[in-house]
Amino acid sequence: MNRIAVDIVLLPDEAMTGRAIEANADLVARCGSEIVLHAEMCLPHISLAMGCIEPRSVEAVEGALADVWRENPTGELVVTGVVTSLNARGQSVSVFALAKTPAIQKLHEEVMRATSPYVDYDVDEEMVYGAEPVTETTLAWIRHFPEKAAFGAFFPHITIGYGTVEAVMSFPMRFAPSRLAICHLGNHCTCRKVLGAVKL
Repeated sequence: MNRIAVDIVLLPDEAMTGRAIEANADLVARCGSEIVLHAEMCLPHISLAMGCIEPRSVEAVEGALADVWRENPTGELVVTGVVTSLNARGQSVSVFALAKTPAIQKLHEEVMRATSPYVDYDVDEEMVYGAEPVTETTLAWIRHFPEKAAFGAFFPHITIGYGTVEAVMSFPMRFAPSRLAICHLGNHCTCRKVLGAVKL
């Protein structure tokens, strides 16, 4: 494989990972969500950048991320509530929305800049993790990430899954990121396998 689809993400700490997985389990039980979060095989995450890279570039990207974090740590992150919207297929998607602080905005922008020499957006299904058919919405997210989800359009969040979250939760939820990671991107823009990471 010449290139793979990746999501460059912040991974939350264990407690927030557990909260996201619990909220997702409720959606799966009620709505049959196609996203099933798991602490190792489908990780809750905050996307900072997305695209396609050559596998041999993972180590270089990891080094670039370490430099970016050293200069742009975020400190504590805050989930402000649940936001539900419709995707291009007309499905309801629920996310934990994060406070868009200057620190996380700056981190996102610097990650985009630092990884740009290694990343392109010419994706096809074979670059996505796994053998299941890949949705067009997944491919569209990758292709159009710079103009649709980056810089001024950046919306920090943790995707919970398809459906409307009904569980009663108390906000704000405060947590610390645990790793800045390069993940092999799976269907529905999931993070299926950590390829490299900077421990925070």
